[in-house]
Amino acid sequence: MIADARTSRPASLRAELLLVLFLIGLGVAARLLPHALNFSPIVASALFAGVMLHRRSLALLVPLGAMLLSDLVIGFDDWRIMGVVYGAMALPAVVGMLARRYRPSRMVVPAVLSCSLLFFATTNFAVWAFGGLYSLDLAGLTACYVAALPFLKYTVAGDLFWAAALFGGAWLLQRASARGGVPATARP
Repeated sequence: MIADARTSRPASLRAELLLVLFLIGLGVAARLLPHALNFSPIVASALFAGVMLHRRSLALLVPLGAMLLSDLVIGFDDWRIMGVVYGAMALPAVVGMLARRYRPSRMVVPAVLSCSLLFFATTNFAVWAFGGLYSLDLAGLTACYVAALPFLKYTVAGDLFWAAALFGGAWLLQRASARGGVPATARP
């Protein structure tokens, strides 16, 4: 959780809002700029927000805000599929809130992998069930998951990369701050 190093109290609302805006901006930019499909910081940002932000509603705002703002530009799909996608993107924030009691070094990789795989399973199930591209039988469901397998590697790689960047960056900032290398106004 972000805390003022001098008082150990939760960070101010202003500091948390700045982090939320940064994470939403990162998610929007990454979705709108050219990138490998599914190589996005949304899941990692949601997990990071869930762990670091004191206010739970702000942690949920990170993935939902980034998705909504970028989808206003990209466009929306079937509302049922989008509901599953948004839910799967918000889940890491909840996982982060539940994982606060664990050291990030022990929980980040399992949490990211779990969220990546759950995203894959739920969103592709929704595409099968609501997308009209596959027959609504076991053969269609299998075909849907097989067709999505090439994107799974980008999902997992992106989620792990962005989680390492966010949690590693926070660790470096906290370490530099503890050593006096970061001015007090720049502390997270």
